[in-house]
Amino acid sequence: MSNALGRLITAFNPSKIGVLRTMLAATLVLFNASSPAADHGDSPLVRADPAADFGDVLAWMSPDASKLYLLASVVRNATADSRFSDAVQYVFHTRSSASFGATEADPVNVICTFEGADEQTISCWAGDESYVSGNADDPSGLSSDDGKIRVFAGLRNDAFYFNSKGFNATRTAVRDAAPSLSFDAAGCPTLDTATSNALVGLLTSTDGGPAQDAFGNANILVLALEVDKSIVTTGGPIVAVWGSTRVRP
Repeated sequence: MSNALGRLITAFNPSKIGVLRTMLAATLVLFNASSPAADHGDSPLVRADPAADFGDVLAWMSPDASKLYLLASVVRNATADSRFSDAVQYVFHTRSSASFGATEADPVNVICTFEGADEQTISCWAGDESYVSGNADDPSGLSSDDGKIRVFAGLRNDAFYFNSKGFNATRTAVRDAAPSLSFDAAGCPTLDTATSNALVGLLTSTDGGPAQDAFGNANILVLALEVDKSIVTTGGPIVAVWGSTRVRP
């Protein structure tokens, strides 16, 4: 696996890493750029099928812009017994164009499915060009015969960071203070320096001490792919990426 994807998989290691309910779209200029989208802590309806709901979708280029890296996560608070769903397709949608805002070429989808309840087998297609199938839980990745796609799928620490206690304390303080605040023409509160500093202090602390990550001890299932740029740039060097899950046909 290339150094960039390998570093990411290492960072998401077990000791520390529908259609999507809200479409997650990101546009990448094909140099060293990245764009994340996140969705954690959903409603009960979404939580009922956690293996079919993306928590994060990330896309970025390799340093030499020859590879596109795609990553999605599912199953918040995953355990060693958690599995990807065998009832859905995990899809990274891509569309490319010659310049920003220009007419886009036909979409190229990267689609992955899983089989099995214990040791799972993954199958991934990158457009009509490349295919890989096998056990992808080795952090070094599983490569297609043509070398154009490589995939890892497995348990990692949830790298999403959120100081939920600090956020909730700030929200409560703002709600309680709202009746005494003045608002500008746009409806935004005007804050003096002391109030602003107090709110920043709440956001950056937990119960008066250092900020604590609510996801720090939580694991998640990660699907990560390395895709040769040539597969997704049929229409030009500007590539839009978004993710979805859908019921298998």
